[in-house]
Amino acid sequence: MKKISRKVKIGFILLVVGIFIMSFKHTKFQQAVFTAPASADAKVNPLKGDANATAEGKKTYDANCAICHGSKGLGDGIAAAGLSKTPANHSSAAIQKLTDGAIFWKISEGNNPMPSYKSIFSETQRWQLVNYIRTLAKQPKK
Repeated sequence: MKKISRKVKIGFILLVVGIFIMSFKHTKFQQAVFTAPASADAKVNPLKGDANATAEGKKTYDANCAICHGSKGLGDGIAAAGLSKTPANHSSAAIQKLTDGAIFWKISEGNNPMPSYKSIFSETQRWQLVNYIRTLAKQPKK
């Protein structure tokens, strides 16, 4: 029977340890649920139903969010493949069932690799984004 060299054994052990570490890291960061605090749910959208605000939100979304979340909010933007986490699908039931306050909080706080936007966009712009994200809801099949 042929002996396996020490270098091959060490290489194999390092490979197994590396795979273990990468799978742990992936699980820890990829499976974490990004949940807004309960206090966010109480925040009321001051621009709810404002068509002009929604139109402004679309402009901001197209210029800043679509690159990762996609133009239809599906999480399939051109930069999505290079991110450590898949961007949220804004048309999904999971996002659409959130309160406006929770969506506003998530935009404001960010969740790596998505940055916090509270110092980038004004409060009004963030509410405009909430309005626009509401328009991305999946339409029921007829």
